[in-house]
Amino acid sequence: MFSTENLFLGVFLVFIVSILLFDLLIVGRNSHIVSFKEAAGWTITWVSLSIAFAGFIYLNGEKVHGIETMEHLARVVKNYTPHINLSGLEYPEALTLYRKTMTIDYLSGYLIEEILSIDNLFVIIMILSAFSVKPESYKPVLFWGILGAIVLRFIFIFVGAALIHKFEWILLVFGGYLVYAGIKMFVNRNKEEKIEPQNHPLVKFLSKRFRVFPRYVGNKFFIRKKGILYITPLFIVLIMVEFTDVIFATDSIPAIFSVTRDPYVVFFSNIFAILGLRSLFFLLIHVVDMFHYLKIGISILLTFVGVKLLAHTWLESVGFKSVHSLYFILFVLVGSVVLSLLFPKKEVAAISNE
Repeated sequence: MFSTENLFLGVFLVFIVSILLFDLLIVGRNSHIVSFKEAAGWTITWVSLSIAFAGFIYLNGEKVHGIETMEHLARVVKNYTPHINLSGLEYPEALTLYRKTMTIDYLSGYLIEEILSIDNLFVIIMILSAFSVKPESYKPVLFWGILGAIVLRFIFIFVGAALIHKFEWILLVFGGYLVYAGIKMFVNRNKEEKIEPQNHPLVKFLSKRFRVFPRYVGNKFFIRKKGILYITPLFIVLIMVEFTDVIFATDSIPAIFSVTRDPYVVFFSNIFAILGLRSLFFLLIHVVDMFHYLKIGISILLTFVGVKLLAHTWLESVGFKSVHSLYFILFVLVGSVVLSLLFPKKEVAAISNE
């Protein structure tokens, strides 16, 4: 017998996969270079769906866990949002408070994942450039990369939630790691990152274990020649993108657990942010040099959520609420963008040898 949570999760996944298949089979059936206008349209679509889902949670958040009684609500709050105080509240009032908190947690998680994903996008841009992937092949690589990311995030999030539920001290490990990652990113913010395909350990690993076709073949990941199956360089790029997402998930997933311990809220916010990642990529690739302060913003955000995990008990005792996290995340995001626009990156003058 399926639980309410699993049934809701199943419906959610069917909905998400349906949209992705529609995009792949109908909208993107012909290979083409995604224009800035098309990317902007899809970005607006995904953001709108994310906000609409927040509206659903605000009005019907209890349906995720199938809550129908005050006793059930109290159990869910104890497991996932222990900072909510339901003392003295009747069921309707308690339900309203729970819905509001759940909505704020979802939006905070969504923004955290979206901001942290920007750094991931910079790396993906470097990978595609280093491997000389044609622009018309970006879309299928990112599509299958995102589909793989959904599966991996599902595993990471629910395994992580189970571990946190059993060993709460893991939150302190997450917190310490995020503070370290944030400081390290800030210190290395001006270092130029480079990818050398022929020397990358993952490329060497795949080349030793699979037959690699020497050139790209359209948008194909596999090709058969004279009965022999080969992987194409585009498949190696796809694996690189997946590998990059796994690395970045070690930052983003613990960061969202700083907001809520509810794995369903973490998963929903994560997936909506990831789904908007592809269209955001095509927007960002046109304006990648404009928002140079985002790196600093991301490092501040990582450090903030790390400190929040380390000091969550004290913060709750002094009245720090979920909505305060949301305000801070918005402040960092808007501040990074505004500062980038007000103080554009200075162009380094080329030295002529003539």
